[in-house]
This record gives sequence, C-alpha cells and structure tokens, in this order.
Amino acid sequence: MQLGIEHVVPIPLKDKINEYNSWIWNQDIVINPGEKVFIQAPSGTGKTTLIHLLYGLRDDYEGKIHWSAYNMTTIRPEQLSQLRASYLSIIFQDMRLFPELTAWENLEVKRRLTNTITEHEAEKWMERLGIGHKRDSLARTLSYGEQQRVAIIRALLQPFEWLLMDEPFSHLDHANIKKAVALIKEVTETNNAGLILADLEDNDFFNYTRKLLL
Repeated sequence: MQLGIEHVVPIPLKDKINEYNSWIWNQDIVINPGEKVFIQAPSGTGKTTLIHLLYGLRDDYEGKIHWSAYNMTTIRPEQLSQLRASYLSIIFQDMRLFPELTAWENLEVKRRLTNTITEHEAEKWMERLGIGHKRDSLARTLSYGEQQRVAIIRALLQPFEWLLMDEPFSHLDHANIKKAVALIKEVTETNNAGLILADLEDNDFFNYTRKLLL
C-alpha cells in the first residue's frame, strides 16, 4: 500500500508553515510499500497532528492524503474501519489504554477482534518486554513505561501493512527500547510492512529508507 501526501497543510498550522522549512507540509510526497521512514519533528511543528491525519483521526487540513485507493479526504466510515483493521496500526503517544481494564484485558480487546495472534504468543511478547508480571494489573496502576509497552504490543496484535508510531519509546530506558525495537522489527518483517516513526530527536532505531524533517 502506497502513501501519497499532496500539499497537505493542517488548518491550525496554516499561518506557521512558512516559518520553517518542512519537507512534508505543503509538499508532494510518495512513500512506497515497505519503507521505513523517520520523521524528525521539532516541537510545535505538528508531529502528532501528522500521525493522526494519516490514521484518519482528523480532517482539519487542506490537500490530499491517500493510502493507495483509500482517499482520506472522502473516505467513508466503513472504508476507514476496513483500512484500520487490515492495513494500518498505530502506537499513540498518549497510549490510549482503557484505564479500568488490566494490561491483559487491554490486549485481549484487540487480539480477539483481529484473531491473528494466539494468546500464547501475546503472553510471550509480554514476557519479552518485561511486563508479564503485570498481566493482571489495572492499566491505570502501571507506570508510563509499562503502559507504553502494553500499547506497543497491542499495535502488533493485528494485520497491518503500515505501523504508525508517535514517540513510541519516550518512557523507556535503553534496555527496554532495545527489546521493543527487536519485537517491532520482527513483526514488521513477518508482515512485510512499512513503518513511519515520528519523534523529536534523531535516532537509528530502525534501518530507515529515508529521514524527513517535518
């Protein structure tokens, strides 16, 4: 699935776009299937806005975004649901877990809906990321780092051709980042999927095919 971004300008940032040299806003970009793209986004340039636009959470922009035949400007709700269920997965910056559910229940909501990863494999992933012992803890009682690892696993519990990530490792130390990166690499390679990671600082977590400045 190919991503096209055609002269997109978020309405809230319209008056600021010309203040900095963005490689994405108001540009014409094509990102090909399977690419690994890093987007460095200094504070205030719309990092989270971009990820939300790509996932179809916002429509307050000018220009066009399309995932192959899916035009995000005119997409119908049932098409957007299909796109998210089969082709796009996301790791939100703010995690968006259900606070009154346990860590495992948060994962089960996604796992049962998609039915692509076994319960045993999901449990192994929790152990790999060091949160197996937090299986029955309420999400609201977890540390930010533990919540982030639950959110990472949740994003991998579905079929996808693209994984969108908004500061996915911001609450993790070096050792846990290494574990999370290894798991994400493994699953994206299994899916022959691409990824788009947006963050404030440059990094080399993945073998990026290109780096862009937002």
